[in-house]
Amino acid sequence: MFTASRQPNFAILVAVAWLLLVLQLVIQYWPETAVTLNDTDDAMRLVQVREFLAGHGWFDLHMSRVQPPIGYDPHWSRLIDAGLAGTFLLFNQFFDAALAERLMRVTWPLLWLLPAIAGVAAIAWRLAGRDAAVVVLLFAVIGLPALQQFKPGRIDHHNVQIAIAVLTVAAAAWSDRARWAATAAGALTGLGLAIGFEGMPFLLAGGAAIAIRYLVDREGNREMRDYGLAAAAATALGFVVTVAPAHWLHGACDMIAINSTVAVVAGGIGLALASTCRNASLHVRAALLAAVAAVAAALFVITEPACLGGPYAMVDPVVKPIWLAHVREMQPFLSLFAGNPATGLGLMTFPMAGIVAIAILIRQKVWRTDFGFLVASFALLLAVAMMFAAIKAYAYAMWLAMPLVAVLALRLFEVLRLHALVPRFIAGLLLTPTVLSAGIITVANAAGLNRTDATAPDRDVCFKTANYAPLAALPPGLLVTDIDFGPFVLALTPHSVLAAPYHRLSSGIVEAHRIFASPPEEAHHIVSRLHASYVVTCGARGPVGLSDSQRQASLFGRLQAGAVPDWLTPEPATDGQPFVIYRVKS
Repeated sequence: MFTASRQPNFAILVAVAWLLLVLQLVIQYWPETAVTLNDTDDAMRLVQVREFLAGHGWFDLHMSRVQPPIGYDPHWSRLIDAGLAGTFLLFNQFFDAALAERLMRVTWPLLWLLPAIAGVAAIAWRLAGRDAAVVVLLFAVIGLPALQQFKPGRIDHHNVQIAIAVLTVAAAAWSDRARWAATAAGALTGLGLAIGFEGMPFLLAGGAAIAIRYLVDREGNREMRDYGLAAAAATALGFVVTVAPAHWLHGACDMIAINSTVAVVAGGIGLALASTCRNASLHVRAALLAAVAAVAAALFVITEPACLGGPYAMVDPVVKPIWLAHVREMQPFLSLFAGNPATGLGLMTFPMAGIVAIAILIRQKVWRTDFGFLVASFALLLAVAMMFAAIKAYAYAMWLAMPLVAVLALRLFEVLRLHALVPRFIAGLLLTPTVLSAGIITVANAAGLNRTDATAPDRDVCFKTANYAPLAALPPGLLVTDIDFGPFVLALTPHSVLAAPYHRLSSGIVEAHRIFASPPEEAHHIVSRLHASYVVTCGARGPVGLSDSQRQASLFGRLQAGAVPDWLTPEPATDGQPFVIYRVKS
């Protein structure tokens, strides 16, 4: 897109693209960070970071204010807490704690935008050189649908996992050309597993790609060895650093633990050993890789058989129909069309453009035999499959589509004979995620496909920071409320909560559901047994899975109808407030 003599340093271009995005997102979302904590995960992460800063040990993630007296042990990585705490402490040197905390919430996700942008640019450069990488920078800057997990306030783990997944795919794609890339892919795999399992499919895909290259081309033995050793070492280190010694022999399905660690370490060492058989036949190499995969899988299963059921295998089945099945980000992507077809079309348009790019490019032999292209294509197809299985994976698909659409854009430039910078910029602009998504949403709205959630405004007020002030002014106690409000109560008040929307809190979720779904007298027995101090409601959405008659007879239904049972006393301070607080009579 530039003449050879006028090309600026690409690192400067990346920095400029990132700064433009930072400016755009800060202007757009800075006011919002004072209004709300964004979502439940951001609120809960803030609570975890505060407790870490208050003196909780590195391995002590226990939250005593959740589901007391049992408490809650989250599966989130302390590594994220450390980064956030360091960011807070830096700002706290210059600003008061409140402003330093807000700046931390704003800055953290923006920092992770930089490696994400660098990762997709690296993939594009591997596929079609500098020009493709420059187009990707344009896609990132005009890529609002891909930026939701990176907007100010997003301090959970999603943005970190997206960035690590993209970097791993990039390193794997470059492993046939850059000596360091395979080692980087292995190291990123260990880091990614220590952060969380959401991006695990992309980490495994990177390793599988490097192994398959060795199978097809024996010259890939050195890269497979480097990857295997790096993955084994980084995963072992991640395990030691993030898992308390007292839990080293405990298996887990939702976080790095002994079962996943021994599997990856054994698999990595196995790949390194298999790489020594460079001169073996194709069949022998295939048998060796199959044996390594079988041993790793066997170790994973033997050390924790329950994990054959997936990351939520240890969740109480009772929780699934009353909560997990209704978590929006966990639902199949097609379910989004039932509620809002226009939004669904908007989110899937750019990933589909990436698949179109694959379909067009793969017709040429040069692409069918290009290792980097095959890695990038498989990663995108995997992301789209994951997106259709669970809505939350759409962000991965957005980012991983950028390099492939950029390559297609270069081909269109050639077909249309666009050689000057301005025509290329205009044409590229039309292919950006923002423009493509906005275009299809406009068409969908014109076709009458737009729908809105009538309960959304009713629920929005329940997540506003200011609306928790009356609750925070009451004497501390155990509070029973909608589980989605639990993390906000913890972050914005001194109270304890019975439950929050996390799969390790099965008993609390079940109890909270039973309290609101049961008739008042039955609910009273549960509340008394738990020694709860308050029952709190906000909005009209009550417990799921009830018939109209059951809802009307339930505690929630009676409270909504204004029929307050005699064991509850409304707090006068909440008159006219979104949250209605009832004190439990002793």
